[in-house]
Amino acid sequence: MSAQLFVVATPIGHLDDMTYRAIDVLKSVNIIAAEDTRTSAQLLKHYNISTPLTACHEHNESNKIDILVQRLLNGENMALISDAGTPLISDPGFKLVRAAQEHNIRVIPVPGACAAIAALSAVGLPSDRFSFEGFLSSKQSQRILSLEKLKDQTATLIFYEAPHRILDSVKDMASIFGAERPVGFAREITKTFETIKKMTLGELVSFIEADHHQQKGEIVLVVGGATAEKDLEQEKLDQLLTRLLQDLSVKAASQLAADLTGIKKKVAYQRALELNQNNDD
Repeated sequence: MSAQLFVVATPIGHLDDMTYRAIDVLKSVNIIAAEDTRTSAQLLKHYNISTPLTACHEHNESNKIDILVQRLLNGENMALISDAGTPLISDPGFKLVRAAQEHNIRVIPVPGACAAIAALSAVGLPSDRFSFEGFLSSKQSQRILSLEKLKDQTATLIFYEAPHRILDSVKDMASIFGAERPVGFAREITKTFETIKKMTLGELVSFIEADHHQQKGEIVLVVGGATAEKDLEQEKLDQLLTRLLQDLSVKAASQLAADLTGIKKKVAYQRALELNQNNDD
């Protein structure tokens, strides 16, 4: 008799970002498990959805799982929503979804808005590899420890941050990642005062300090990854070979580069050939 659990994304600001499918699902299920029933009630009212709500948040999720799972096993279809965006992404719901899976209840995603992905799509930083880190610790010592562990990651990093901590967090990032590390600052995405900018961490510190309005609302930080050590070594080798090739033959330049850097002569020679060919072209 077990029914289905729908994990439904809701708008992160602009109500028109609600999908037709999400509306249909919320109207058709027997019950909606919501992070905050007061917040979700406003959304349901806007779309004339009369489905009953029940609270499922970080403080009661563990105690309520058995009740919700039993309702699913009894044949009641259920939707899980958070206050905004996709459930489980820095929001409650993981424990309920895990319990449903353990009871062989089908879990169906109904995709839609997600602040992390929306920010990544708009700030102009590499999106082929990224790591979602959620919220950093409110304690500076723990925050710094987490950032130290991330400073050498080459993938783009995505963080959520609370407005009252944004300046301190960005200062810590600039200190640990370096003030020249690129960052995308996305605030109040899809809302009236949406702000999306790309700059360096050092510039972002100044930007936030100069305008207290930037310390309000929902904030996503998209931080460029560290330049790979291998890429740095390649860049330095290219610079050295390019200079040597101005005065020396490929063979002599590669031999000297190998002596100075410790790189294998064969590797240096092959790269010198490539650079020399590019210069000839």
